Amino acid sequence: MDVVLSENQTLLQQATRRFVEARHTVSQTRKLADAGETMAKQAWADCAAQGWIGLFVPGEHGGMAAEAEGVIDAAIVAEELGRQVYAGPFASNAVAAFAIAKSGSAGQQAQFLPSLASGDMTATNCFAGTGAQDGLAPTGLTATRSDGGYRIDGAAGFVENAAGAGLFIATACAGEALSQFLVAADHPGVTIEPLRALDLGRSLAIVRFDGVQVGADALLGAPGSGAAAFERQLQVALVLQCSETIGLIDRAFEFTLEWVRQRNAFGRPIGSFQALKHRLADHTAEFEAAKAAVAYAAKAVQNNAGDAAIAVSIAKSQCGKQGVEIIRDCVQMHGGIGLTWEHDLHFYLRRAVANQSLLGTPAMHHERIAALAGL
Repeated sequence: MDVVLSENQTLLQQATRRFVEARHTVSQTRKLADAGETMAKQAWADCAAQGWIGLFVPGEHGGMAAEAEGVIDAAIVAEELGRQVYAGPFASNAVAAFAIAKSGSAGQQAQFLPSLASGDMTATNCFAGTGAQDGLAPTGLTATRSDGGYRIDGAAGFVENAAGAGLFIATACAGEALSQFLVAADHPGVTIEPLRALDLGRSLAIVRFDGVQVGADALLGAPGSGAAAFERQLQVALVLQCSETIGLIDRAFEFTLEWVRQRNAFGRPIGSFQALKHRLADHTAEFEAAKAAVAYAAKAVQNNAGDAAIAVSIAKSQCGKQGVEIIRDCVQMHGGIGLTWEHDLHFYLRRAVANQSLLGTPAMHHERIAALAGL
């Protein structure tokens, strides 16, 4: 994050990097992949104990929201996690905690926020449909009035970390408006269909809601008020995703600079050849532009600025495109070793490609920017 960090934020950045490098490097993600798993429960509990989810949780529920700049601080954490292709549900839980803290009733906050902050429970968001073009609009679920409550039907696609979640935030079309609901993962009528994901450190699933009957107390916020709340949650999710991508690029670029300095051809380091110098210089310029876009987006969302929606879509457009292009070229500059399973670069490329598509592709965000700008 190229923002002016406070003393506490600098300490958060340093502590997060030390902790992740000591407890969950990319080698741990590799071990999980070899074992056919996507998350180590103990590792997540250890990470949650660092207070990361508590950045959005009020102090009375075990968090530190009053002392933190939630979105900016969480973006700092996400970037450090990206540097090690962390395999854990940080972003999905952070967005869920943000949603409940902002829109939940006193009872909902007391019931869910302490366990989210401590890592005892995980939560994720269900909203998009199952089509390839879904990802920005809540099109997957519908809610109708029924028996004093609501009946939820439909399917949400590409739900992150659904398999281990205990709680879903379901954003559903209720007539002409949107409403959000808190639904337990084991609620009757809820089924989870795991998907095969390119990213080996993140699970994805289709979550189906077949006649799921919930009471009015499951509403998150007022009926029909979900559109504004969802937009804010989407903005937070995009900032965290883009910050993670910045961490991916940063570390992959470090790998590559080390490699081109030590790999010799024709009696000299390959990094001394002009063709590679030009490519590295171009990537550095694009990376710095992406970092600036994400830094601005994090501040805009934290401050609820008027241009926050445009800022996050610009950041996603830049990170989504450059993340894949830069890391893909890093693989190429490594030559044959970069294409092997044994090298860590493919974990970074897989995560970057997944981030490019999830929560809307760059092309979808270009259209969103145009719509928000009135074009």
